[in-house]
Amino acid sequence: MALPQRHRLKGQRIFQTLYRRGRASHGPFLVLRWLPAQPELLPPSQRHRTPSAWRCGVVVSSKVHKRAVRRNRLRRLLHDHLVQQAIANPEGPVWLLLSCKPGSAERDPANLLGECDELLQRAGLSR
Repeated sequence: MALPQRHRLKGQRIFQTLYRRGRASHGPFLVLRWLPAQPELLPPSQRHRTPSAWRCGVVVSSKVHKRAVRRNRLRRLLHDHLVQQAIANPEGPVWLLLSCKPGSAERDPANLLGECDELLQRAGLSR
Protein backbone atom coordinates (compact mmCIF):
# COMPACT_ATOMS: atom_id res chain seq x y z
CA MET A 1 0.00 0.00 0.00
CA ALA A 2 1.30 3.44 -0.89
CA LEU A 3 1.32 6.42 1.40
CA PRO A 4 -1.86 8.50 1.32
CA GLN A 5 -1.47 11.48 -0.99
CA ARG A 6 -1.47 13.99 1.86
CA HIS A 7 1.65 12.28 3.28
CA ARG A 8 3.57 11.80 0.02
CA LEU A 9 6.66 13.79 -0.72
CA LYS A 10 7.45 14.15 -4.41
CA GLY A 11 9.66 16.22 -6.63
CA GLN A 12 13.33 16.55 -7.37
CA ARG A 13 13.62 20.03 -5.80
CA ILE A 14 12.20 18.80 -2.51
CA PHE A 15 14.50 15.76 -2.36
CA GLN A 16 17.55 17.88 -3.23
CA THR A 17 16.63 20.34 -0.48
CA LEU A 18 16.31 17.52 2.03
CA TYR A 19 19.69 16.09 1.00
CA ARG A 20 21.40 19.49 1.20
CA ARG A 21 19.76 21.23 4.16
CA GLY A 22 17.98 18.47 6.07
CA ARG A 23 19.19 17.23 9.43
CA ALA A 24 20.24 13.58 9.31
CA SER A 25 20.22 10.68 11.70
CA HIS A 26 22.13 7.56 10.62
CA GLY A 27 21.52 3.97 11.61
CA PRO A 28 23.24 0.81 10.43
CA PHE A 29 20.76 0.25 7.57
CA LEU A 30 18.64 3.43 7.36
CA VAL A 31 19.20 7.18 7.14
CA LEU A 32 16.47 9.60 8.22
CA ARG A 33 16.62 13.19 6.98
CA TRP A 34 14.11 15.77 8.14
CA LEU A 35 13.39 19.43 7.57
CA PRO A 36 10.59 21.81 8.56
CA ALA A 37 8.07 21.90 5.71
CA GLN A 38 8.63 24.51 2.99
CA PRO A 39 5.33 24.74 1.06
CA GLU A 40 6.84 27.05 -1.57
CA LEU A 41 8.74 24.02 -2.95
CA LEU A 42 5.53 22.04 -3.49
CA PRO A 43 3.84 21.98 -6.90
CA PRO A 44 1.28 24.82 -7.22
CA SER A 45 -1.64 22.38 -7.07
CA GLN A 46 -0.58 21.18 -3.60
CA ARG A 47 0.45 24.47 -1.99
CA HIS A 48 -3.01 25.60 -0.97
CA ARG A 49 -4.17 22.35 0.62
CA THR A 50 -4.23 22.16 4.37
CA PRO A 51 -0.78 20.95 5.43
CA SER A 52 -0.48 17.55 7.03
CA ALA A 53 1.70 17.15 10.11
CA TRP A 54 4.27 15.28 8.00
CA ARG A 55 5.16 14.23 4.48
CA CYS A 56 7.62 11.49 3.66
CA GLY A 57 9.59 9.98 0.81
CA VAL A 58 11.31 6.58 0.94
CA VAL A 59 14.38 5.97 -1.21
CA VAL A 60 15.51 2.43 -1.99
CA SER A 61 18.26 2.39 -4.61
CA SER A 62 19.37 -0.51 -6.77
CA LYS A 63 22.43 -0.82 -4.50
CA VAL A 64 20.09 -2.15 -1.82
CA HIS A 65 18.82 -4.96 -4.06
CA LYS A 66 18.98 -5.53 -7.81
CA ARG A 67 15.39 -6.73 -8.12
CA ALA A 68 12.69 -4.05 -8.25
CA VAL A 69 10.23 -6.43 -6.57
CA ARG A 70 12.38 -6.53 -3.42
CA ARG A 71 12.96 -2.76 -3.46
CA ASN A 72 9.23 -2.11 -3.79
CA ARG A 73 8.48 -4.56 -0.97
CA LEU A 74 10.87 -2.65 1.31
CA ARG A 75 9.32 0.67 0.29
CA ARG A 76 5.79 -0.60 1.02
CA LEU A 77 6.90 -2.03 4.37
CA LEU A 78 8.31 1.34 5.43
CA HIS A 79 5.28 3.25 4.06
CA ASP A 80 2.87 1.11 6.06
CA HIS A 81 4.96 1.49 9.19
CA LEU A 82 5.18 5.29 8.87
CA VAL A 83 1.41 5.63 8.45
CA GLN A 84 0.91 3.78 11.75
CA GLN A 85 3.39 5.97 13.65
CA ALA A 86 2.37 9.08 15.58
CA ILE A 87 4.79 11.45 13.84
CA ALA A 88 4.61 14.95 15.24
CA ASN A 89 6.90 17.94 15.29
CA PRO A 90 6.24 20.58 17.97
CA GLU A 91 7.54 23.29 15.61
CA GLY A 92 5.02 22.55 12.84
CA PRO A 93 4.77 20.36 9.72
CA VAL A 94 7.87 18.36 8.86
CA TRP A 95 9.22 16.63 5.75
CA LEU A 96 11.00 13.29 6.09
CA LEU A 97 13.24 11.33 3.75
CA LEU A 98 14.01 7.75 4.69
CA SER A 99 16.85 6.13 2.71
CA CYS A 100 17.79 2.46 2.84
CA LYS A 101 21.46 1.51 2.90
CA PRO A 102 22.90 -1.55 1.13
CA GLY A 103 22.20 -4.70 3.10
CA SER A 104 18.82 -3.57 4.40
CA ALA A 105 16.97 -5.93 2.02
CA GLU A 106 18.52 -8.95 3.77
CA ARG A 107 17.67 -7.63 7.23
CA ASP A 108 14.73 -8.98 9.23
CA PRO A 109 11.72 -6.64 8.71
CA ALA A 110 11.09 -6.37 12.47
CA ASN A 111 14.67 -5.17 13.04
CA LEU A 112 14.40 -2.69 10.18
CA LEU A 113 11.16 -1.23 11.56
CA GLY A 114 12.73 -1.06 15.03
CA GLU A 115 15.61 0.92 13.57
CA CYS A 116 13.10 3.24 11.86
CA ASP A 117 11.37 3.85 15.23
CA GLU A 118 14.73 4.52 16.87
CA LEU A 119 15.67 7.10 14.22
CA LEU A 120 12.31 8.85 14.59
CA GLN A 121 12.75 9.01 18.38
CA ARG A 122 16.31 10.27 18.04
CA ALA A 123 15.03 13.03 15.76
CA GLY A 124 12.34 13.93 18.30
CA LEU A 125 9.53 13.20 15.83
CA SER A 126 7.92 10.20 17.53
CA ARG A 127 6.12 9.97 20.83
